[in-house]
Amino acid sequence: MRGKHMKKLIAGVMGAAMALSAAASAANAAVPANVQLAGSKTADEKEGKVVYECGFESEADLEHWSNRGGDDTTVIAISKDAAKSGDSGLSATERGDTWHGPAFRMDGFLEPDKQYYFSCSVRGEWYTNTTLSFQFSVDGETSYSNLKQNIQATSGGGNSWAEIKNVPISYSEGMEGVYVYFEGGQESIFIDDVKITEAPRVDIEADLPSLSEIYKDKFKIGTALSPEDMSSQPFMDLLQKHFGESITVGNQMKPDYVLNKAATLKYLEETNDDENPQVSFAQAKPVLNYARKYGIPVRVHTLVWHSQTPEWFFKEDFDEKKDYVSPDKMKKRMENYIKNFFTTLTELYPDVDFYACDVVNEAWTDDGKPREAGHCSQSNNYGASDWVAVFGDNSFIDYAFEYARQYAPKGCKLYYNDFNEYMTGKMDAVCDMAERLKKAGNIDGIGMQSHLDVRQSLDAAFPSLGMYENALKKYTSLGLDVQITELDATVQEHSGDKYFDIQAKYYKGLFDLYEKYSDKISAVIFWGINDPKSWRASQNPLIFDKDFMAKPAFKSIVDGKTAADPVRTTIASGGKTTTTTTTTSVTTTSDSTTTTTVSTPDNVTTTTTTAPSDMPEVKKYGDANDDDGIDMGDVVIVMQALANPNKYGMEGSDDHHITKQGWVNADIKGTSAGVTTDDALAVQEYLLGKRASLDKAN
Repeated sequence: MRGKHMKKLIAGVMGAAMALSAAASAANAAVPANVQLAGSKTADEKEGKVVYECGFESEADLEHWSNRGGDDTTVIAISKDAAKSGDSGLSATERGDTWHGPAFRMDGFLEPDKQYYFSCSVRGEWYTNTTLSFQFSVDGETSYSNLKQNIQATSGGGNSWAEIKNVPISYSEGMEGVYVYFEGGQESIFIDDVKITEAPRVDIEADLPSLSEIYKDKFKIGTALSPEDMSSQPFMDLLQKHFGESITVGNQMKPDYVLNKAATLKYLEETNDDENPQVSFAQAKPVLNYARKYGIPVRVHTLVWHSQTPEWFFKEDFDEKKDYVSPDKMKKRMENYIKNFFTTLTELYPDVDFYACDVVNEAWTDDGKPREAGHCSQSNNYGASDWVAVFGDNSFIDYAFEYARQYAPKGCKLYYNDFNEYMTGKMDAVCDMAERLKKAGNIDGIGMQSHLDVRQSLDAAFPSLGMYENALKKYTSLGLDVQITELDATVQEHSGDKYFDIQAKYYKGLFDLYEKYSDKISAVIFWGINDPKSWRASQNPLIFDKDFMAKPAFKSIVDGKTAADPVRTTIASGGKTTTTTTTTSVTTTSDSTTTTTVSTPDNVTTTTTTAPSDMPEVKKYGDANDDDGIDMGDVVIVMQALANPNKYGMEGSDDHHITKQGWVNADIKGTSAGVTTDDALAVQEYLLGKRASLDKAN
């Protein structure tokens, strides 16, 4: 085997270090965020560790490569004609269709929930435009997406190669059959010099105050999360530090992901019942598992929507080529869909707090009229509605809320959600609708998406802050809750950071309004975290930049804010119970941030008893999750156990609760208070190299 070939996974330690949240209760909602090391570099400046490098110099190098299975006729081989460097490369010939092609299987080889960069050289036999794509299956359902489009693998038979560099790839726990593959055209494709590297670590700013902590007594701060985000270490670190009070699944709980056509047709065939569409949450599973693991509440988005709802759902025999069903049949389908949605969801995740649901989304036009009848498509600028095609108007809204009230889990509040919610015609229609639904007892609040535009000046911003406040006044006057559900605010397209100071003033104005009406606003949810991950990335609409650093917008929001509410936490250590009052004071100015943390025992409620005799001896100090290693997993489990002992403590209900062995291992400091946040901090200091060891009392 030639030396050019290397196939080796390098197991990484989980994260570097996290900045410990002083208030232990915060750990129940979010894992603390990473400490930024002095002189650290951004992802663009670092080089990741190589975990796979292959030049296809022998047949053994085809391990992990194949065609896509099924009817794919592609023949994968080592060929001297496919060499860019060395003696040979990979050839993919006899491709019978555009989707046929060479595929690299990730699961079982690369680690889940970890981001990698994929690079290679590729060329086509003639003038092939190929696409690098991605597929995976969850619970038998397969999904596909493009990673990089229109790769000019055009050689005309010569030696012109296209270079693919650092395309992010990842997959989540629970996915199987995970492939990165090439498709497009039917000509032969040649590949050489494949390299996969670990995405380099990016340390977020530890000295920033937590946005969710600052506003925790006013409203929840949250964000949208999709499975593809979860492998990005800095993205998740920012979520955990600033947005850990609410998660909205970005796409995977929308109707086209949840409604399962194959299962529905099978049910129809078995029962002859064409009024009971079947559902699946396979695509949302990674995010929902994450929410369950860390106890983060979830907004359900969305049940009834004109967009991203499959046409077959509205047609006879669930066949998109047939006629629309009658309103009566559609009512039964809607009821069963909503019933199956909530029943399945709560059976799968009985311990997740689904605290809010967007029952109906975007049903009104800006001038306050129902959408046009028809299937939502490019031909009607994605504005038509199958719901209107069936019902003839927006009367379906009342039925949707009636069924949602009947089947939603206890405590789940029901919202109507829309964009351009400050436009007079739409605002009036929404308010009239809401008053009717409120009278029927079927609505709890209005969701203001708040996809806003700062542009290049406050004078050009749309809506103006005055216009936006007028909408807030209107909706809060209804006696209903308001949630800001999809917040982002764009600047001029492709303008870089030129207008970030204007954007900062606009965001500050928005949060001043949210505070002003905070007694009637229960959540402020950002539609993403940093600019490149936004659906409006070219306009930089969010409060963290491409390097995951805080933008002026973030700093303007927290400027001068203080979070100083005492948090009482009861910590059980064996037979000893200590109640501690922790006060975290964070004061920010435009120039600096000062954080002061004080934890003191509350002597009034503290009791001490003898520890149980069955507590084991220490095996390894700091190894709180008892896996014979020291990493950030040990910090996380300590923080969880301190924040929520009933769930994560030694007798906790969660499958991942701390064990007795883990508890004694975690007691590094050896104080009379037992295990405390100081022990978690000691592990972080050890990982940072600030402690030589974790021996007791060191």
